[in-house]
Amino acid sequence: MTTATSPDKADPRSWLPGFVLLGVIWGSSFLFIKVGVAELHPLYVTLGRVLAGVLTLLAVIAVTRDRLPRDPRLWLHLTVTGVVGTAMPFTLFGYGEERVSSSLAGIWNATTALLVLPLAVYLFRTERMTAHRAVGLLIGFVGVLVVLGVWDGLGGAHFTGQLMCMAAAACYAVAIPYTKRFVSDRRESGLALAAGQLVTATVAIAIVAPLTVGAPTPVSDLSLKAIASIVALGAVGTGLAFVLNMRNIKLVGATTASMVTYLIPVFAVVLGVLALDEHVTWHQPVGALIVLLGVAVAQGLLGTRKRSAPARSTPEAELATDPA
Repeated sequence: MTTATSPDKADPRSWLPGFVLLGVIWGSSFLFIKVGVAELHPLYVTLGRVLAGVLTLLAVIAVTRDRLPRDPRLWLHLTVTGVVGTAMPFTLFGYGEERVSSSLAGIWNATTALLVLPLAVYLFRTERMTAHRAVGLLIGFVGVLVVLGVWDGLGGAHFTGQLMCMAAAACYAVAIPYTKRFVSDRRESGLALAAGQLVTATVAIAIVAPLTVGAPTPVSDLSLKAIASIVALGAVGTGLAFVLNMRNIKLVGATTASMVTYLIPVFAVVLGVLALDEHVTWHQPVGALIVLLGVAVAQGLLGTRKRSAPARSTPEAELATDPA
């Protein structure tokens, strides 16, 4: 699991390539979601990715001779994080990307750090409110309004899609402080806890999907591009990314490792434009920059000499799972 402390200063050549690669992987998740939901229902995109992810992590557990948690009470907490922190946001982003671009979905993911702070302060009481955090929240809220383009009016499928992406970020915002309070201090390894969370997410989606939307599209009817996207979401975006993130945390500490948050929307926008020929209106990246400025202020990176541990914007910082 993560800590708020950092190890001795590491050579950037040892961690920076993996840090950037992690930003690319998590930023590209939104592109893969867009490709997947074009041919498969969002619930089954989620099922495919969590299944591929859990199989990858179980393989790593077998190789490293780790083991899944044994405590039934812990499994109840992992069920909450698996449903609220994995199954629901993955699915909501899928529904959202049926209506908005992958670039915009990636931008909305960056709002998680702003949404998590008031919940951590007032509901879970794992953080305390300070002046710079309050200012950061205010700046971030302005950024959210800019991303929405409120001056053009609100409504329609595009607005609904943005609300779904915001709801996905809100799910992460609930799961992060919940994880910090009930899961992070456990003696089990981060690998085992992340695998356990994916196990519960897989079971939940496997039950809900057929009951709500019926049988999935046959694999034979899916294009190779869609299949590869779903496998990449799970095996790479969850499996490989988890290993990279844990390595970064060990090399430079959780504070620096969590800065990958700032790269995710950048790569999401760039890859969406280049790979999917998406068009980004001027206020969306501008709003994203304002949101990230608010995150930086709230985390104490600007306007103060005393740095505090950042409020993480994605669940990976706490349990190292896919942010998208």
